[in-house]
Amino acid sequence: MMFSLQRYLDELAPLVNVDCGTFQRDGIEVIAALMADKYEKMTGWHIKRVDCGEAGVGLEIRNQPTDPHIDVMMIGHMDTVFPKGTAAERPMHVEDGFAYGPGVSDMKSGLLNIVYALRALPQAERDALSICICMNPDEEVGSIHSSDWLESVARDARYVLVAEAARADGGLVKARKGMARYKIAISGRAAHAGNEPEKGRSAITELAHWLVTLDSMKDLEAGTSINAGVIEGGAGANIVAAHASALVDIRFWDNTAYDALDQAIQARASHPYTPDVTIELVREAYKPAMVPTPETEHLMGLVEAAAFDEDVPIHWKAVGGGSDANNTAAIGIPSLDGFGPVGANFHSDDEYLQLDSVEPRIRLLTRVLSRLAEQKNH
Repeated sequence: MMFSLQRYLDELAPLVNVDCGTFQRDGIEVIAALMADKYEKMTGWHIKRVDCGEAGVGLEIRNQPTDPHIDVMMIGHMDTVFPKGTAAERPMHVEDGFAYGPGVSDMKSGLLNIVYALRALPQAERDALSICICMNPDEEVGSIHSSDWLESVARDARYVLVAEAARADGGLVKARKGMARYKIAISGRAAHAGNEPEKGRSAITELAHWLVTLDSMKDLEAGTSINAGVIEGGAGANIVAAHASALVDIRFWDNTAYDALDQAIQARASHPYTPDVTIELVREAYKPAMVPTPETEHLMGLVEAAAFDEDVPIHWKAVGGGSDANNTAAIGIPSLDGFGPVGANFHSDDEYLQLDSVEPRIRLLTRVLSRLAEQKNH
């Protein structure tokens, strides 16, 4: 079947025009139903719903569900970062060769590109491969409710391809920084700042010490950044603050160095700077760094050959943001990312999908699957 961009956009719009931020279970259910329907209309796919707790439903779709081995696992997420009401405020629209809308490239178009690639894959090649597609509902918060499921599936996989958007310059992703997010909650003792300040124990002062210490732990040359992105505390200028908190984001290339950093942060929580305060430290999210291995480099070579076949220019990038590829790579499964169409400005009102990249990236993914089938047959 010839590719029709208009047909593609007609399928994409219902996926974009739904409020499906993480934990918006009703919206996630709508996306899951839309995606399940696409696979039901193709022959030979078994659809399994997976309970991901408060995040909602995930989908696990296989063409050979009784085969314990998976030749290729493809991953995409159904959630976005946007609050309820966003889809109505700025539904998907097309302008000057680009599509705009919440999650249009992060990553509804990636989910749809997988479908189109599988529709285009010859039946004999599809039958030659044991294929699994997993769609989770909570990637945007670190896949906290779905990572165990995804990792359990990935352990049976030979390769993992993640369909997050290709970078704005067309790059595919071979490496991603690891990430960890901490919440630091400090409890002190309130007191009148004028009459009895000596009776107070300032949670804000304790937090200030923490922020300075954390900043001193960063190593930008090694790629380790530490950012206190949100801080809260206090009830009034004339009150010694009883409570203060911070959300801290850490990014890193070296998993071993991060482990040492984590141990230092955990140890610090047991030794407050201010007497008589208590510290609650919670690591809310974590993804290890995605680092290429020799097996990953073999997969990269196969992708490069497929790109040559289809005359699709590609290059490889190492990026700072995390994805589900971080987790699958960490358990030793060769994993690559960026197999969606080209897009950028994720998590913003200006997020876009580059329309002239859609069809070439479908062809690329289809050819990668074809080459995997050829490799298996030889």
